[in-house]
Amino acid sequence: MKILKLSKKGQMLIEMYEQMAKSGYDRIDETRVEDAFSDFELRFYAPQLQPILKEYSVKTVLDYGCGGSDWSTAGFHEENNKSAIEYFKLDKAYRYEPARNIDERNQVDCVVSFDVLEHIFISDVPTILRDIFSYASKLVVLNIACYPARAMLPNGENAHITVRHPLWWKGLIDNISLEFPDISVCLICSTAWRQSTAFPIWNANMWQESDAFEI
Repeated sequence: MKILKLSKKGQMLIEMYEQMAKSGYDRIDETRVEDAFSDFELRFYAPQLQPILKEYSVKTVLDYGCGGSDWSTAGFHEENNKSAIEYFKLDKAYRYEPARNIDERNQVDCVVSFDVLEHIFISDVPTILRDIFSYASKLVVLNIACYPARAMLPNGENAHITVRHPLWWKGLIDNISLEFPDISVCLICSTAWRQSTAFPIWNANMWQESDAFEI
């Protein structure tokens, strides 16, 4: 399995997230959460993602930074009690979560990463993005929070350590996508809790195939 070369601060952050996953964390409102990172963040976006995954004939998924998400457990869809695999009509879902020692990274049709990149130390963000793209054959779906978290790191800092404007993320991911021109990108930036903006899906080949120079 590929070993990521992260910065010293990046390695320290993983150790902090491991501690939070085991022991919980404090919030900015001075309450404490014992069951850390247990939400299936993708569930809120399921109605929007279902037709996209169908359009791209996605049958295999890698959940990059999955937290406690379980794609095979019933109850992902509240109305019919289906699992996420059943809901999206997948053959297989893999997970990657270094804070929980889960590493099932594999080549898949689509890599999804929800509420992850804002937790990454800024100098490691390009490394993580390249790793995400490297496992996808068709599509990458990214949801990034662009606002401070309620959660606090063990050192007292906000858990969203890389808070940037959606256009900052778009520009950075544009550059990474040039290295993976066949991979389409669905970028969803959240500007507040449950308030999101999705950019039009793109890949770098579209820019080359356009009749215009202005993109």
